[in-house]
Amino acid sequence: MAEMTYREAVVKALADELASDPDVIFFGEDVAEAGGVFKVTPGLYERFGGDRVRDTPISEQAIIGTALGAAITGLRPVAELMFADFVPVALDQIANQVAKYRYMSGGQFIVPLTIRAAQGGGNGFGTQHSQCAESWLMSFPGIKVVSPSTPVDAYGLLRGAIRENNPVFVLEHKGLYNLKGEVPDDTQPMKLGEAKVVRAGSHVTVVASQLMLHRSLEAAANLAKEGIECEVIDIRSFVPLDKATILNSLAKTNRLVIVEEAPHQAGWGGDIASLAADEGVYWLAAPVKRVNMGGALIAYSPPLEDEVLPNVGRITQAIRAVLAD
Repeated sequence: MAEMTYREAVVKALADELASDPDVIFFGEDVAEAGGVFKVTPGLYERFGGDRVRDTPISEQAIIGTALGAAITGLRPVAELMFADFVPVALDQIANQVAKYRYMSGGQFIVPLTIRAAQGGGNGFGTQHSQCAESWLMSFPGIKVVSPSTPVDAYGLLRGAIRENNPVFVLEHKGLYNLKGEVPDDTQPMKLGEAKVVRAGSHVTVVASQLMLHRSLEAAANLAKEGIECEVIDIRSFVPLDKATILNSLAKTNRLVIVEEAPHQAGWGGDIASLAADEGVYWLAAPVKRVNMGGALIAYSPPLEDEVLPNVGRITQAIRAVLAD
């Protein structure tokens, strides 16, 4: 078993898939000789050569359009968008072409396309480079969306995505690239669509992802000192969504807190709240609480950015409120 950073796990996953399948190719802005703007792809160009690891022009439309063409003609491309904030630049390709191509061909084509993008706040990148994209992408049927929170999941989910015959977005949180964790030597490509209970508890279910998962775990550890046991779920996959894991936990705890690095309006937490209302309402002993960014934009100013993003204090307060009802 090896300890590695989230960043190193991404590099290893890409290298292992490039090595295992000659049809896998990888391209994006500055991903070759430069090793990526976040240094997430060093060494791949030197190992696999310029035919399989390529730099592209600064054009998200060109990157996604080329990736779709490669996927439907027999390759397994992995395309990188430098920031998830740039998804709207290629929105026609993503929403109207990538997401719909297999359906519109009547299944005559598969679209084994993986798109990686760095997302998330907390690093002082400002309003236009700090957003999370899950909620945007969930609006496009035909695309799978995963968001790893740990090094082992960054490795396993990326490999699983590359082996999919449908388009998958893998959203990596740039605030976690230096996070260290164990990645067992026998870790295999992971099936998409499976959430994970990362902390067992009996008093309240907390559903979170990526940076918010780690802040939720910190809040849970603090509350455990008072005898409050939170069951913390890493959602991992937004599409497909693992409803069973969430509902099984809710049946046990009867209370639900959702922590999302997203605006309140149209945030993914609304889908989880809807799931609880539709299929778990008779288990609920208190109203569902959502902890998120409200209607605020992410500021460049560090104190303002810290104020907008959910923190341990706000998560703890929401858990206490749910337990008090």
